[in-house]
Amino acid sequence: MSKDILHRYLFDNADVRGEMVQLEKSYQDIIKAHNYPEVVEQILGQLLAATSLLTATLKFSGDISVQLQGDGPVSLAVINGNNNQEMRGVARFNDQVPASTKLGDLFGKGYMVITLTPDDGERYQGVVSLDKENIAQCLEEYFNQSEQLPTGIWLFADKQQAAGMLLQVLPSEADHLEDFEHLSQLTATVKQEELFGLEAKEVLHRLYHQEQVRLFDPIDVSFKCTCSKERSAAAIRTVAKAEIDSILAEKGVIEMGCEFCNSHYRFDSIDIEALFANAPASASDQ
Repeated sequence: MSKDILHRYLFDNADVRGEMVQLEKSYQDIIKAHNYPEVVEQILGQLLAATSLLTATLKFSGDISVQLQGDGPVSLAVINGNNNQEMRGVARFNDQVPASTKLGDLFGKGYMVITLTPDDGERYQGVVSLDKENIAQCLEEYFNQSEQLPTGIWLFADKQQAAGMLLQVLPSEADHLEDFEHLSQLTATVKQEELFGLEAKEVLHRLYHQEQVRLFDPIDVSFKCTCSKERSAAAIRTVAKAEIDSILAEKGVIEMGCEFCNSHYRFDSIDIEALFANAPASASDQ
């Protein structure tokens, strides 16, 4: 079975569209570099599936970020992605994370922030409260507020895999709420083990065998971190040379780490001299 795949589908007899995503390697790549509690891994898995589903709804080239933040034991969980379904993510938490999967128990009082950043055009940000029990319900509320399109979302994750489904009414002048409610009831019967273990065609046949479903070509989903030694070097150049020299005198090296993939980059005094020798003069260097 192919994993890390997103499928899009339409119903020929209803103005409703669907998406299904199945993830394994991309999910493991996000959590393997961190010692997350199991419930935090599951939150990131569900958030990864959700972000992939939302990314497939974009009608532009650009980035999307879905972020959960709060004042509870888990202070942050975020997945960043783009229209090529390249994903990365990270979470922050303290030592008191409960075993509960309820958002209120994990994040306390918090918010879901969805940020859309087109390559060309204005940035858009939507915010909804984390006052529902799970991520899927918060996302449904987001679509209800921002898109005003009836939307159903189902998310699953364990220690190995993550998956999700999205169902949404297509923009139309006609009222297709009855069709959507019927198809939502069918979709809600999907089981975690089905999404984790069956091919997309088989899942859709089990759910909608009496419907006319058109399945489109699959889209690969992957983990990709945008960090690099070059980006770290560029960040160092933004700091005054005197401050960098002070850190070097104290520690001997400049170390920079990436939260997303846990990569570490080291710059010694020779590296730093080369960086600033090749950098254009700025006020911070004077």
